[in-house]
Amino acid sequence: MLGSVEDLDLTRYVRDGDGVMWAQACAEPRTLVEHLLRQRPAAGLRAFIGIPVARTLSQDNARWMTLNSYTGAGVNADLHSAGALDIVPAHYSSFPGLIRDGVIKADVVLVQLSPPDSRGHYSLGIAREYLADALATARAVIGEVHPDVPWTHGGPTLTADDLAAVVPARYPPAESPRTSPKPVHQAIAANVAALIEDGATLQFGVGALTEAVLDELHDRRHLGVHSGLLPDGLVPLIERGVVTGERKSVDRGKTVGGMLLGTRRLFEHVHRNPRVELRATSYTHHPAVLAAQHRFVALNSAVEVDLTGQVNAEVAQGRYVGAVGGAVDFLRGASRSEGGVPVVMLPSRAGTASRIVTGLSGPVSTPRSDAGVVVTEHGFADLRGLSLSQRVERMIALAAPENRGELDRSAEAVLANVRRARQG
Repeated sequence: MLGSVEDLDLTRYVRDGDGVMWAQACAEPRTLVEHLLRQRPAAGLRAFIGIPVARTLSQDNARWMTLNSYTGAGVNADLHSAGALDIVPAHYSSFPGLIRDGVIKADVVLVQLSPPDSRGHYSLGIAREYLADALATARAVIGEVHPDVPWTHGGPTLTADDLAAVVPARYPPAESPRTSPKPVHQAIAANVAALIEDGATLQFGVGALTEAVLDELHDRRHLGVHSGLLPDGLVPLIERGVVTGERKSVDRGKTVGGMLLGTRRLFEHVHRNPRVELRATSYTHHPAVLAAQHRFVALNSAVEVDLTGQVNAEVAQGRYVGAVGGAVDFLRGASRSEGGVPVVMLPSRAGTASRIVTGLSGPVSTPRSDAGVVVTEHGFADLRGLSLSQRVERMIALAAPENRGELDRSAEAVLANVRRARQG
């Protein structure tokens, strides 16, 4: 290990035109990323970034390095609005293949590591997901080590032979504290919880709605988890014996995720905990693995949903704030699971504007052919197997009462299109 990051000359490893990648969210190796931004070791670099928790990047970085991401979460929305960030609108399950094929380049990979064990093996700590495939294709892997990075199970581990260089980290892992759910989130969560039976296996996305749903599940038993991310709200459920994984049909007795998104409480809970495994995206999002889960319940949020079940999860008021992400992967998995429930949840309004709409104001992130159960604070609508005209009625009932009249009137245009399609 080098004495400090200042001893690291990145020009030895980074070449002009390289693709650079690092772990996202709480797993971001901030010491190395800051060093890269200061040194500017090569020209024409392309960086693929994920969810930002620490504010490491700025618009100035885009003057000498191309920034791409799958998500507009957090400060990425500002970067995108300023023209400093481009979006890759792809399903999360496609990233391993895109990385392996070199479409998304990962010539140099920066990683955050736990201290080595007695055999000299470093754990990747807080994230595996698509990083695992990047490690397999990278020309150089450079690591930073901090004692607060948890040792997590699930592999792969790295040794000194796998690393071009290792430096001590200046910072502990970034934390993503939970936000307190608003009353509307709690009402939605209560409706969602009614769909979750004992023994179900859960997946959840980012945000306050996820935490609100977890708060509603303290009276359940034998729940399992198979998810792209694991949040703080899981810890009390595991400690109370609500989440045991004992009825999972795949990875029985284990909580499986791609990354940790939370605080020190979560990191300490999973440290050397064999009942929690972090796995690669090629596993967590694999359609056969998801379909094999018994009573798999996929919980994902949306910006807006139209009257036929199309979902926009990417753009709000003209700003790119979300992602295609893994929602379709998990919704399809839940649809194919025995007893599974594919859930899209959202508040019925943003201010006075309805989020149940006649026509989407952004892209179709999830097509209506993959629509499952849509939930707002006013109830839920199971759209599976329903015709377009049946869906319209159910969706209007999910809107705020103040918006239903206008939706009912504008729905006539939707139904007229359906009738014309029948006649054609």
